[in-house]
Amino acid sequence: MKLSIIGAGNMGGAIARGLAKNPAFKPSDICCSDRSEEALAKIQEANPAIRITTDNREAVKKADWVLLAVKPWLAQEVISEIKSELNYGQHLIISIMAGVTFESLEQFLAKEDGQKPSLFRMIPNTAVDVQSGVVFIAAKNATDGQIRDVVQTFDALGLTLLIEERLMGAGTSLASCGIAYAFRYIRAAMEGGVELGFYPEQAKQIVMQTLKGAVALLQANGTHPETEIDKVTTPGGITIKGLNEMEHAGFTSAVIKGLKASI
Repeated sequence: MKLSIIGAGNMGGAIARGLAKNPAFKPSDICCSDRSEEALAKIQEANPAIRITTDNREAVKKADWVLLAVKPWLAQEVISEIKSELNYGQHLIISIMAGVTFESLEQFLAKEDGQKPSLFRMIPNTAVDVQSGVVFIAAKNATDGQIRDVVQTFDALGLTLLIEERLMGAGTSLASCGIAYAFRYIRAAMEGGVELGFYPEQAKQIVMQTLKGAVALLQANGTHPETEIDKVTTPGGITIKGLNEMEHAGFTSAVIKGLKASI
């Protein structure tokens, strides 16, 4: 299976690099197209076997799957550029363009013969670069076999979830925007650690390992976070005092408001 990624920016590049690390996927079967030679150079620096081009139409010709990773406002322009090279009996179309609906994609991709492409919308987060991402996938006009193949392929990049299109915005907020929110917590905890007396790099290592440990406990025990919280909050202890101060400052409410604001 040959994959062409149109748009080699942060997300397109992360997907290419992540898939190229998968032993089941040959890097030479990935082609990245972008107007920016600088972006393409970064791709080849990471893995020279990934093919690159500045010609979107050329990239599409030899592909089985075409992944659209350009900015949403460029969707119609880029699709118009490559549409003549698309064969809907051959090409499967995947879009990671946030907010560009199936309805819009079908309008942009419409051909005079009335053929409809197999369409997928996909929302990943940047951790796909290191095969630890979250990938949301919705499908339209796709066979069960195509859905299975797409989910299995991108499952190599972390956790893949097949969802309804209506949940794409929520998935974007929770995982794609959510990774930035996690980084902001790490930064805040680092700053607190420095105030408590640690050097910044030490604080960063402590916070990252603490989060890694928290995730490992939830995965190993299959518990609700509150169950694990109860294990470290003794009556009158320092942990419950710290948690209550955070809640008084609106911690949980701020997280929920941030998630809802980013849909």
